[in-house]
Amino acid sequence: MSTCPPPLTLPALRHHLAALGAGPQHELRVLRDWVQCRDPAAARRKPEHFLPQALRQGYAALQADLDRLAQPLAQHLGSDGARRLIVGLHDGATVEAVLLAPTRSPALCVSSQVGCAVGCTFCQTGRGGLERQLGSAEIVAQVVLARRLQPVQKVVFMGMGEPAHNLEAVIEAIQCLGQEGGIGHKQLVFSTVGDRRAFEQLPLQRVKPALALSLHTTKPGLREQLLPRAPRLTPAELVDAADAYARATGYPAQIQWTLIDGVNDGDDELEALATLMAGRHAMLNLIPFNEVAGSGFRRPPIERAAAMARWLHRRGVLTKLRNSDGQDVDAGCGQLRARHDAAAARPVRVVRAPGSLRSPA
Repeated sequence: MSTCPPPLTLPALRHHLAALGAGPQHELRVLRDWVQCRDPAAARRKPEHFLPQALRQGYAALQADLDRLAQPLAQHLGSDGARRLIVGLHDGATVEAVLLAPTRSPALCVSSQVGCAVGCTFCQTGRGGLERQLGSAEIVAQVVLARRLQPVQKVVFMGMGEPAHNLEAVIEAIQCLGQEGGIGHKQLVFSTVGDRRAFEQLPLQRVKPALALSLHTTKPGLREQLLPRAPRLTPAELVDAADAYARATGYPAQIQWTLIDGVNDGDDELEALATLMAGRHAMLNLIPFNEVAGSGFRRPPIERAAAMARWLHRRGVLTKLRNSDGQDVDAGCGQLRARHDAAAARPVRVVRAPGSLRSPA
């Protein structure tokens, strides 16, 4: 195994391949094999029939370096089928990746940063601040790790970190996943609290992901309290930008609304939200708060959340009431990582939630 740090970015990985004599087709083959978890030895055209000698000789070391980018430290299996992964990075830092409860398109939620600078008051990750950015290869490596456990056909950038604060790396990862990774472009979802740079740059890319906007309130003052270091764009400005991007790509924007009891679930919010969403190429996701100890916030009664969804439907707003996966393992964003990092280092393990019927892959 190499003693040097692995290539953390996709451009660095491509440069390394070129240094080993790879041409464009060789590079494409190696990246596809890696991102799609193909076994080169099982292919009809094996590496020794196709790759330059220097690349063949360095292939094992390269694979070892890529494996070091993201390693499974723990798995937490929820009774809803969600599989939460604590992922160890090459430098000892940790992030979370989540294989969401099974759907028609098996989905993975990936992290784009170690920690987060936005400081959302209802988010465990935001409490610790930003530790470092992830390189684009580290982001893709989370997908590779998950695909070794089960198929992944959809990737959402809703894990630790704000993708717009690591925009270059996230865009590089999206381009790779949408091309070499074989994932449909609308199955790549860029989730953001809202940043003008993202709204400007995403439409220019060859692979244009779907957009999810974390809104959470129609009130500018309340939004500043809940998301203290988010860009100072009003909810109306954010929805305007999301709607414009959705119409440019043809993919409806997903407006994310974390429901917090007594904070953003009032009738006044409903009325304003119905007005704000009218005529938008968008859908609303109501997500009951996944409780974080010490936050002071509570999850609203499910009856209240369901009533809100029905009311919005009657007002013409396409609304889905989403369950927060992993409730039974306290698996809100950053919670598992915080628990893991607070404990002494332990070997890879699987933690099963009570009542879970799923077995490890």
